[in-house]
Amino acid sequence: MFQFLLQSAWLIPCYALIGAVLAIPWSPGLIRRTGPRPAGYINEIATAIAFLHGVLALPATWNQPAQQVLIPWLNVAGLDLTIPVELSSLTIGATIVVTGLNLLAQMYAVGYMEMDWGWARFYSLLALFEAGMCGLVLCDSLFFAYFILEILTLGTYLLIGLWFCQPLVVTGARDAFLTKRVGDLLLLMGVLAIYPLAGTWDFSELAAWAKTANVDPTVATLLGLALLAGPMGKCAQFPLHLWLDEAMEGPMPGSILRNTVVVATGAWVLVKLQPVIALSPVAMSAAVIIGGVTAIGASLIAIAQIDIKRTLSYPVSAYMGLVFVAVGTGQTEGALLLVLTNAIAMALLVMAVGALVWMNVTQNVTQLGGLWSRRPITGICFIVGTLGLIAFPPFGGFWALLKIADGLWSTQPCLVGILLLVNALTAFNFTRVFGLIFGGKLQEMSVRSPECFWAITLPMVIELGFVLHLPLILQSCQLLPSWAELNKDVALMLIWSSIFGLSIGAVVYLGNLIPKPVQLPWKPLQDLFAYDFYTPQLYRITIVFLVALVSQMTAWFDRYIIDGVVNLVGVVTVFSGQSLKYNVSGQTQFYALTILLGVALLGLLVSWPLLSRLSLLIG
Repeated sequence: MFQFLLQSAWLIPCYALIGAVLAIPWSPGLIRRTGPRPAGYINEIATAIAFLHGVLALPATWNQPAQQVLIPWLNVAGLDLTIPVELSSLTIGATIVVTGLNLLAQMYAVGYMEMDWGWARFYSLLALFEAGMCGLVLCDSLFFAYFILEILTLGTYLLIGLWFCQPLVVTGARDAFLTKRVGDLLLLMGVLAIYPLAGTWDFSELAAWAKTANVDPTVATLLGLALLAGPMGKCAQFPLHLWLDEAMEGPMPGSILRNTVVVATGAWVLVKLQPVIALSPVAMSAAVIIGGVTAIGASLIAIAQIDIKRTLSYPVSAYMGLVFVAVGTGQTEGALLLVLTNAIAMALLVMAVGALVWMNVTQNVTQLGGLWSRRPITGICFIVGTLGLIAFPPFGGFWALLKIADGLWSTQPCLVGILLLVNALTAFNFTRVFGLIFGGKLQEMSVRSPECFWAITLPMVIELGFVLHLPLILQSCQLLPSWAELNKDVALMLIWSSIFGLSIGAVVYLGNLIPKPVQLPWKPLQDLFAYDFYTPQLYRITIVFLVALVSQMTAWFDRYIIDGVVNLVGVVTVFSGQSLKYNVSGQTQFYALTILLGVALLGLLVSWPLLSRLSLLIG
């Protein structure tokens, strides 16, 4: 039975699509008597079936070579567009993570969006995300992966803009779509350029081709940079990072997926393309630089944010930056492990923050406080999510960061410093947020803030169990190193960086020695972090200004040159017709004379070159 489930694992994305199609009657309100809730329940059942299918198919892949299923689609003019589906422990495990997190997000949405009438649309979009991400991890083709990424970009726009009556929601959805389109356009150039070189789009065949490929260095560099651009936008890397922060204006259940596995789709494609990108040392260095700058910059920005949602979005960009660093140094296994641990821990943090937002009027962390006595379950989930994200043993984040740092220690120890700094800043940031929300005295905005009801608390507690048991799952899958092989020096440095960040955050924000709100001695530096290094302003005075200027020039040219020529022809025609009507006398000899004059003039024009030559001969 397990083998049959494995062979039919390509159906996993289809369950979500079936649920989305079945929810259509409730979307435009064709079925009004029952309300929109059945659409959500149908999608939850479909996701649960997909999750169980993946869990039951996984044992058949363990310690077995990857299997491939070919689905014919189009074969014309020598172009074979067959869909290759890879069935392995990695891909099936990835579908389990996607469907499991989506199932918890849908359970969470039952409580969070209890009074919302957009259930059918919301759950259908979650199903679209699930189908797209499962199809992405199963598909072994760059060509089809690109189209799936485009579908996910559209889904991001629609899901963020669910509450389209709010201006900030519309702006966030628009900016997310346009920002991703910048990277997608460059990625499309890379997708089209790689086929004449390699003769294939299959990831496995591209990896084999890259081992023996002899490509011009300039071509390899341009190709590698183009392939990097797409994941940059998906993973919210500098300078294409602003969309993830603005996307937090959408529903929090959607953020559970977006901040965990949706941003990881770019990392997945990046890992798959690593052998091709490795053909260019410049592209590999670019990946490290982009990831390092994003990791440090986003971590510094996060510690200055007071909106509770913004404190979550920037650490996601920072950890995806560490994934770029890992891929740029050839550590694909460490990159995938970090993606997994970040997704599990960040999902718990988003759920905890969503529970706080749902029961409080404000999202300003400086206006909250003293919630530990009233929200103990949420507080415990926030603590465990933080420990699961940073390098704090024995949680999953420690093993992922240790694997990357161990690989860098002997070759590029300076990059280990980036990991230590980002880990310490992340620990400090979440301790700061915890102290502002759960520590101190009750404030006006947090006096009436009881624990959420079971529909929100239950999936949060289930995710808490996953974070706690993730190290055991990794150990049972033999993905953790033994104590004998452990690099003790690197492990101790990571642990001490976590302790340092947690301790400084606790002293500052859980103690009474330093008055709140905390102000840096130099105000311009604090403003630099708080306003995202003034990146939005830089966009406005550069890219937005140039686009607006070009648009105005184009509009002027179209109005006064293109339309002016057309209007001039029309005016000349009208006046010519008006003047010619007075020459209509009704006399036959007048018409004949006009025709003769026209024929004579035409003959003179046609014979003019011959007449000029005759004049020369006579002369």
